[in-house]
Amino acid sequence: MDALLIVGASGHAKVVADIVQRQGLWRVAGFIDAALPAGAEHFGLPVLGAEADLPEAARTHGARALLVAIGDNAVRARVVARVAALAPELTFATAVHPAASVARGAEIGPGSVVMPGAVLGPDTRVGRHCIVNTGASLDHDGLLEDFASLGPGATLGGNVRVGAFAHIGLGASVLHGRTVGEHALLGAGAVAVADVPARTVAFGVPARPVRLREPGERYY
Repeated sequence: MDALLIVGASGHAKVVADIVQRQGLWRVAGFIDAALPAGAEHFGLPVLGAEADLPEAARTHGARALLVAIGDNAVRARVVARVAALAPELTFATAVHPAASVARGAEIGPGSVVMPGAVLGPDTRVGRHCIVNTGASLDHDGLLEDFASLGPGATLGGNVRVGAFAHIGLGASVLHGRTVGEHALLGAGAVAVADVPARTVAFGVPARPVRLREPGERYY
């Protein structure tokens, strides 16, 4: 079984490692993260060094792929760009938990993670480096653009488009046919009955715009 490296060593990274192990397509060689000392252990797996150590770690462990396990969309994008430049020979894997439901016609881009209990309806499209969190659902013909994320238990109707870098919070809902624009944030438990414009923070039931946000602004 070919080896895979996980960039990031957080709680989210534990979930990603568990998904990869349960999926059974790759062997997790270890984590890459400067926040922990090389040789330390995280979730029963070794920390192999910082980002600069990635090429050597890949050669040493025979890794052919990697996943960036960072929850924040903008930070994940920056790290993806850096590690792709450091080790262009590595491919980005796709991790789908065996307990997720992925319908016929659904497409999932490289670097994306689909967690247990998630549901992707027929002809949905999940872009590159997205997160579909535990118990989240994207109904038929939905679109999750690159580096977007769905929080645990988020529920999206059919024909919903979520723009690049947007985040749908824990337990939030989006009605059928609506759009959540690029870099937008729909807060936890909110219900979007109308489109959420790009770069907008919206909360409440029904969701109402609260303020604008800058691309890259943290939301955790």
